Amino acid sequence: MSVPKPSVSTDLLQVTHVTRYRYSKPVTFGRHRAMFRPHESNDMRLTSFEVSANPAAAQHWVHDVFSNSKTILDFSSAPPSDTLEITCTFNVVRSSVEVPVFPIAISAQRYPFDYPKEQIPDLIALIRPEYDHPEAAVNEWANALRRQAGDDTWSILTTINSTIHETHVYKRREEPGIQKPRQTLELGEGSCRDFAILMIEAVRQLGFAARFVTGYLYDPLTDQPGGMQGSGATHAWVQVFLPGAGWIEFDPTNGLIASGNLIRTGVARTPSQAVPLDGSFHGDMNDFLGMEVDVNVTALAPTLKS
Repeated sequence: MSVPKPSVSTDLLQVTHVTRYRYSKPVTFGRHRAMFRPHESNDMRLTSFEVSANPAAAQHWVHDVFSNSKTILDFSSAPPSDTLEITCTFNVVRSSVEVPVFPIAISAQRYPFDYPKEQIPDLIALIRPEYDHPEAAVNEWANALRRQAGDDTWSILTTINSTIHETHVYKRREEPGIQKPRQTLELGEGSCRDFAILMIEAVRQLGFAARFVTGYLYDPLTDQPGGMQGSGATHAWVQVFLPGAGWIEFDPTNGLIASGNLIRTGVARTPSQAVPLDGSFHGDMNDFLGMEVDVNVTALAPTLKS
């Protein structure tokens, strides 16, 4: 008896990310750190990558504690300017299985379960909740969904992911920072990073290992009815580690699971460790007029199905 091959979709995508800082008078710039380079793996292959800055900056590369690839931009030789523009453009081949099957270990298919002893030292910081007693409401909410889903591990995770998507209103926020998970529950709204942190905190309260993911969202229906939330900017979602299956991606903003629309560029324990771009300038704080971000993700060829 032959086993049917899974249907695989492959896209050639181009991402352009432009960040523009404006100042009331010329200032000089300190080092900037950019986390733009995608994580290459069996489902994503980078074919071209370029970062440029105006004023021009010297560049070198480092890997952080999570093995994210960071571009260091050194402006020590750049002239003062009232504008700083940093542009990243890259192409990736992104593949995904249309109906993925996750080989969760038998020992972890029913909740609760224990992670293998040899994995616990590596996962413990990603299991420990970030928020203390005030997040008791998140614990109660997570446990209510766990009881609703029963003792099936996969059902628990998919229920939390879909519930955030179905019961919360997406609100794009340009200001820095993250809402506390309790606040997102109370407001019933938030940005993609707020929803990611709510899911991370909820599953950690239940004992799952989870981490924050930053990157981009490809939406073929951008600016059209039925489009996804979070395109046109950097996007955030979640990875949960399950024995046997490894890291699985959940996007509670759009209710997606292991989607080919997600282009990850960084993973971290907390969002502050996965900022797409940060740096400094030398001048008065009042000199800073604002920041503009423009992200465009487009397909360079029709989707290939095999």
